Amino acid sequence: MTFILDGSLAHRDTASHESIIYRGGVQWMTAGSGLVHSEVSPEKFKKDGGSLELLQLWVNLPARLKMTAPRYVGLQRDQVPAFAIDENRVTVNLIAGNWEGHAGPVASLTGMFMATLELKTGGYVRFEQLKNRDVFLYVARGNVVVDDTDAAAFELVELGDGDAVEIRATGDAFVVFGHADPIDEPVVAHGPFVMNSVEEINQAFADFRAGRFGVPI
Repeated sequence: MTFILDGSLAHRDTASHESIIYRGGVQWMTAGSGLVHSEVSPEKFKKDGGSLELLQLWVNLPARLKMTAPRYVGLQRDQVPAFAIDENRVTVNLIAGNWEGHAGPVASLTGMFMATLELKTGGYVRFEQLKNRDVFLYVARGNVVVDDTDAAAFELVELGDGDAVEIRATGDAFVVFGHADPIDEPVVAHGPFVMNSVEEINQAFADFRAGRFGVPI
């Protein structure tokens, strides 16, 4: 997942996906059985310049889905459902999963929930039904209180066991928030590959060298 907080990003890959995603948009790429891709500044951005801020999150797949067919979804800001709550002090940008009867536009293979949160000072949001889920909470901008813990920009919040998470903004803030069922499998990572064993990593490198991921772009 790549979150474009400012600027723009061009994507191309060997499965013929191509897009330019702008500020507020999201890219969701599943490498699966193998994909070669590039993420660069588009020509207009190179010519005109400007600020660029991105966040990228790698999400593991369980062994049964490692060799799934590659896919890519590129969403502009207006393609991400946005829900204003708490007297318009909080906006939930729903990317994947279900929230308050709404479904995000990305169908996660593992039932993952993912959203970005835009909070104005004093804004409050509560997420429930998190028992036995792994939760990801990153403060990209501003300051918030998560349950009873202060968190500032560039901090990843570590959460213990519980059924719910409460987030309150002590200043204007932007938060990336997601949760999913734990995979609880061995993880072996080397270079761009994440598998379950050294043997599988070696096979991934062999497949890449043999051109089975497509012709490099």
